[in-house]
Amino acid sequence: MAVFQLNVNNKWYAVDTDGNMPLLWAIRDVLGLKGTKFGCGVAQCGACTVHMDGKAVRSCAVDVGVAALSKITTIEGLSYGAELHPCQKMWLELGVPQCGFCQPGQIMTAAALLDQAKKENKKLTDDDIDAAMRGNICRCCTYPRIRDAVRKLAGSATS
Repeated sequence: MAVFQLNVNNKWYAVDTDGNMPLLWAIRDVLGLKGTKFGCGVAQCGACTVHMDGKAVRSCAVDVGVAALSKITTIEGLSYGAELHPCQKMWLELGVPQCGFCQPGQIMTAAALLDQAKKENKKLTDDDIDAAMRGNICRCCTYPRIRDAVRKLAGSATS
């Protein structure tokens, strides 16, 4: 056991835990931020996706000891204060969620993809969107609505 300093949603936390604890459990059980979901525990479903230094990562596969050196953003920290993030707004506007369980991970993955495309001044294609979002599983199969939301946010809406 050791004390790790975690920067989560621009706030510092001292977390007294084993450095091998998955970041997911520190976020949910220690910090009490329940928006990041446990899905599979083996980095396959995407429900636990957070941003680590701006990149989408599966928090179930990142140890607290590694994450302690990074800036972590969860779905709770994605918004701009009271203002929702553009991805959150678009998800609501298009009625993307069905059951909603996977949607925090979907939104976090989409936000990272859109940020990266903006930095690279890259116009996203459907293939780019599909490749980035492919690793996020939605049991309700809202994939067409997810793609529509990302496409619209990327400025490449076809309708």
